[in-house]
Amino acid sequence: MESKFFGIISRMKYIRRWGLMRSVMPENISEHSLETAFIAHVLALYRNVRFGGNVDPERAALLAMYHDVTEVITGDLPTPVKYYNPDIKAEYGKIEEMAKSKLTDCIPEDLREYYKPLFGKTDEEADLWLLVKAADKLSALIKCMEERLMGNKEFVNAERSTLISIHEMALPEAEEFIKEFLTSYSLTLDDQVL
Repeated sequence: MESKFFGIISRMKYIRRWGLMRSVMPENISEHSLETAFIAHVLALYRNVRFGGNVDPERAALLAMYHDVTEVITGDLPTPVKYYNPDIKAEYGKIEEMAKSKLTDCIPEDLREYYKPLFGKTDEEADLWLLVKAADKLSALIKCMEERLMGNKEFVNAERSTLISIHEMALPEAEEFIKEFLTSYSLTLDDQVL
């Protein structure tokens, strides 16, 4: 039987993020997921190398690659809408579960058990999913910074609130990323490579 799974998730490149915001440079969930995977990987390395943890950095990157895959079906519901009230959040949760189920059904049956954990948080991988969430927020922060640096004031408040939400997570790994890498996103290419 022919599977539609990869054909479906290849459409991630068509799902735009920041739907309520005017962007100088549009971003799609495929781009965002790759950046989130890069960041999740280094956050997991931080945990192991600097904070005495024992998590799988490659697994963190893989979870991050798939963290928004359901949005191919649901679209990217803007955060202010998604969290407007508990009823909307609960209903959207049901829609996400339906999307996970539809995606799972598109995977060949003998491979499904390997993909199911990639579509959403599991208790067994709670530590990794927390790092993915932090990476997701850091990716959003970077997008806000990039837009602001291109003169787009539309993202100033989002940048501020995203940074606050990262600090509220109280994850030393996220704070390390901010301290060591965030400034480089405001440099020109010449400044970055020289």
